[in-house]
Amino acid sequence: MEVVRQREYRPGSAEDFDRLYAETYRRLLGTLIAVLRDRAAAEDCAQETYLRAFQAWARWRPDAPVEAWLHRIAINVAVSHRRRERLREAGEVIRRLGVPAAPDPTETSTPELLRELRALPPKQAAALVLRHVHGYTNREIAHALGVPERTVASRLAAARARLQDRLGWMRVPGTWIPGSVASDK
Repeated sequence: MEVVRQREYRPGSAEDFDRLYAETYRRLLGTLIAVLRDRAAAEDCAQETYLRAFQAWARWRPDAPVEAWLHRIAINVAVSHRRRERLREAGEVIRRLGVPAAPDPTETSTPELLRELRALPPKQAAALVLRHVHGYTNREIAHALGVPERTVASRLAAARARLQDRLGWMRVPGTWIPGSVASDK
């Protein structure tokens, strides 16, 4: 029995890359067709794979199996392709249906509330908006602002107390419990 030993590849060698292409293209294309289930997309991804591999060929380490390295690039290209396709499909749906109008948190039926929000100290206003307009948790706000969670709680309490004090006349029964939050006067 004759054992055919494949010649080793040299990183950066254009001749070796050409040989790699010739020896691996069909297997790589078969993998991409199986992953994408679309021959045209698989051919595009194969072309992109070999382009990326050629650009990185000088950095390939011979201690790593060359075909495994090539397949890793191919799978990453296929995943990126599928992600772009999903975004393109979502874009087509949005174009067809129209972009939904996002409610503007500054447009409120109570201009007094907006005026008082603007009058809050910036750190209190930021915590209040992140919490009640955007729905973040205190932990998420603390991480975003780079402060301890207790600081966020303190800022929220101070902001609520100030708004309650200044807008108490707007109180709708059942929305605020008087005296539940200490004031920072």
